Amino acid sequence: MKESDPSPLQRPLHPLPRGLVELYGLLAVLVVLIPEWIAGAAGGAGGGPLPAQTQAWLRLPELRLASMSLAELRRLAATQRLRGYGRLGRETLTAQLLRRLGGSKAL
Repeated sequence: MKESDPSPLQRPLHPLPRGLVELYGLLAVLVVLIPEWIAGAAGGAGGGPLPAQTQAWLRLPELRLASMSLAELRRLAATQRLRGYGRLGRETLTAQLLRRLGGSKAL
């Protein structure tokens, strides 16, 4: 190797051709932005109102418990006089509440 040749780490970087940069920008619009706009126009995650509760949600305590936060589950456990609910994790607490409720609609 000649002494005048810079090493591969010292070579200056050349900017991309302007046409290539514009092509990448166009591809970004086509691949990312247009599907986002279509999803927004179609009523995707636009922050609209949530759908009404279905009959299954009202009928099945499993669905209602699954939609509750851990704090809400603990409040329900307190009203059901479930012992030691404060140290239970979500899954264990949900299982014990389901056993206690026995399919009742007392939620």
